[in-house]
Amino acid sequence: MKSFDLLVVGDANPDVVVGPLRGPLEFGQREQLVEHAGLVLGGSAAIMACGAARLGLRVAFAGRVGDDPAGAFVREALAGRGVDVAFLVTDPVRPTPLTTVVTAGDGDRAILTAPGCLTATGAEDVPADLIGASRHVHAASFYLMPRLARSLAPLFALARETGATTSLDTNDDPAGRWDPELLRPVLEFTDFLLPNAAEASALSGTAEPAAAAAVLAGRGPTVVVKDGANGALAHTGTRLTHAPAVAVDPVDTVGAGDSFDAGFVAATLRGLDLRSALAVAAACGSLSTRAHGGTAAQATWDEALAAARARLPAVPPALRTRETRSPS
Repeated sequence: MKSFDLLVVGDANPDVVVGPLRGPLEFGQREQLVEHAGLVLGGSAAIMACGAARLGLRVAFAGRVGDDPAGAFVREALAGRGVDVAFLVTDPVRPTPLTTVVTAGDGDRAILTAPGCLTATGAEDVPADLIGASRHVHAASFYLMPRLARSLAPLFALARETGATTSLDTNDDPAGRWDPELLRPVLEFTDFLLPNAAEASALSGTAEPAAAAAVLAGRGPTVVVKDGANGALAHTGTRLTHAPAVAVDPVDTVGAGDSFDAGFVAATLRGLDLRSALAVAAACGSLSTRAHGGTAAQATWDEALAAARARLPAVPPALRTRETRSPS
């Protein structure tokens, strides 16, 4: 029996979320008022880890924070949500990453990030015995961490050798290059690639989500595409599967894709088939938008399963294993 259901590798930082901004962002020292502002836990990997813990998985986190108040905030926030932070490295030189998220009234957002110690995060921050102790390894924010990106293929290969499955959410590429040669060796050892529709298009060079998924699936992994109100789709290379979205009145969409990732991994580890896992994932993404920030409204397993079954009644009960704790 392995110690952890899930090891998450990647970014963790405070988010300052402000908005919604009703018009364009103005410079020239103009002051603009918004309805809401909050200091919350951010980072795609960190939000995903919290979502998975909320769903009942035993989760460990590997990455870096700085030796500063922002790093202490991140460490406390992760631990407070049930994530094991024993392997979260404190960088003695570089600061904790910081992100400001400006939301718009239509659900869109602008994201400004100072990467801090993200540029120093690498495979050496992930002990081999921790990989061997995990059933599944997930990595996020691929293009924000170039050092980790260059060493992720052997890390995922080791995970496969120890019997773990793997998943990757690249998130956005701030440079806009979407370097295929950087990603290609990683996909060889990736079981599930989890982009949103815009990212799938950029990664594949194909605009339509199903076609983009097919192109990416041809490079190795099962490709799971998050497509907002259109729900989600998955392509195995030979078969295309869809699942509907869950209708909600969103308060804040920050982190919804990361909560989707958590739901998909949790459902897969609990033994659900691909379409059912998609439905649970879509429910987790939708339900996470009920409150401000990425983690405040993340679903429990029972909430996610009920919401998924409301749209897709054929979703079966999960197969509970000795290695997955009962969800809260």
